Amino acid sequence: MSRNPARPSPTDRDAWLGLVAVSLGVSLVVVDFTIVNVVMPPIIDDLEISAFGAQWIQESYAIVLAALLLVMGRLSDLLGARRLFMTGTVVFGLASIAAAVSPTGELLIAGRVAQGVGGAIIMPTSLALLNLTFRGPDRGKAFAVWGSTIGAAAAVGPLLGGRLADYSWRWAFGINIAVVVLILVGVMKFLPPSPRRPGRIDAVGAVLSVLGLGLLAFALIEGRNYGWWEPREDFGPFGDSTGLSVVPVALVVAVVCLALFLFLQVRLTRGSGTAPLMDTSLFGIRSFSTGSIATLVIALAEFGMLAVLPLWLQYALDYSPAQTGLLVFVVAVGSFFASGASFGMAGKTGPVGLVRIGLVLEAAGLLMFGLLADSGSRWWVIAIALFLYGTGVGFATAQVTNVVLADVPPHRAGQGSGIQSAARQLGSALGIAVLTSTFFMTLASGLSDRLVRQGTPEAGADQLSSAVSDSAGAMISELGGDPRTASAADAARDAMSHAIQVNGYTCAALLALGMLATFLVPRPEQGARQWGAGDAADAAPSAGGSTGRTHAS
Repeated sequence: MSRNPARPSPTDRDAWLGLVAVSLGVSLVVVDFTIVNVVMPPIIDDLEISAFGAQWIQESYAIVLAALLLVMGRLSDLLGARRLFMTGTVVFGLASIAAAVSPTGELLIAGRVAQGVGGAIIMPTSLALLNLTFRGPDRGKAFAVWGSTIGAAAAVGPLLGGRLADYSWRWAFGINIAVVVLILVGVMKFLPPSPRRPGRIDAVGAVLSVLGLGLLAFALIEGRNYGWWEPREDFGPFGDSTGLSVVPVALVVAVVCLALFLFLQVRLTRGSGTAPLMDTSLFGIRSFSTGSIATLVIALAEFGMLAVLPLWLQYALDYSPAQTGLLVFVVAVGSFFASGASFGMAGKTGPVGLVRIGLVLEAAGLLMFGLLADSGSRWWVIAIALFLYGTGVGFATAQVTNVVLADVPPHRAGQGSGIQSAARQLGSALGIAVLTSTFFMTLASGLSDRLVRQGTPEAGADQLSSAVSDSAGAMISELGGDPRTASAADAARDAMSHAIQVNGYTCAALLALGMLATFLVPRPEQGARQWGAGDAADAAPSAGGSTGRTHAS
């Protein structure tokens, strides 16, 4: 019997270079969440698109990505994580080309949808590759790099977008092509083929999960824009004619779809025949189930602040887009610092300990905003808060993923990664929805109160505060440029600073809940899972060969 050529050891140089390629793939997905916010003004001017079109250029990407995560996690197990990761990277690259050359807003939205498909492939397969490749102490280090990439990339987007906007918004998408080539070369050269298993996809479950997750993400992201109950804007047949927003309808349909999906998955897990899209037996692994709860709760708080912070910096503190991007980049510095520090701490502290350290640091940074944010805040105070916050994200985001997947057998790494990615994505969507709504409600009510105290009639104060809130603060510059409304501009800056304070306290409280969730996670010796013979056989190819019905791809 011929033997397969020896593959790289999970701890050798090739594995670490392969990790760099995987992390670059993750950075593409995360950067394209935030970079568009900065280049949107020139896109609107160039393509002459409406506010509705601009909104969908930003948000179609996130909705599609969330909808497809579970399906792509299952496909990762069936087709092989490396093969699917490269497919997702190619899809992302082609979609980026389409977005970069789009002559109309409609085609740009189509490109963003395709980017969402590529991102939905990349995220769970990147985790599956890490889960297959690294074991022992190196596993925590690998997840530290992966998690720090997420925190850093979220902060790099505004900085990169601010620089590229000086040339052309199209470079915000075109720059992805060079990165895609580097990723493909790195993965093919340094990572071995991944094991794959024969089987079929649960088609009914796939449809239910895509509809359920997609509509849930849509409702959470668009609640403020379309109205949580009464319509703020028309959407198809929903609007002023019906007196009902599309958001509650989407929520109801999402809940029904997800309930049917869960019922089907439990039945398929217990029965025989088609394998489930989401193997519910994974939740019998205590570290997986409790770690997933912690992931969801932590994601609620982690990136909500970054959604509104650039608005405060530009409109309340009068920073330029480039200055804003540079300051937010401090989050990336902190995240990379955490990645390096965790290498020496992982063995002594353990993944759960690093998560708790990260949550404390994140909360400390956010509490600084709660205590110190005002319309005269110094840049270095903001930088210290962001460094603490970024360092915390670098510890917590990486290691909570390590905790979730620690005891998942390799042949189910794709499904486990898909579930974990979906929990993170939905937690982030819910957190951003809650925190942005809190921010703008606090801004509007705070500004109205301040204007009334200045002597403005209550009706006029409410009208002006609503206009400032609906403009996301952009109207403050216009008010400040007119001596007759300069005092209103000052009141708006103070109200926006107060809204940042409220968000800081809210995020810190949510992170405290995340801290409590980590105490549900079992100690390693309690949560360690003894893989059966079948699991061991399926795991074998990732280290050096093909066994039984498992193939490499």
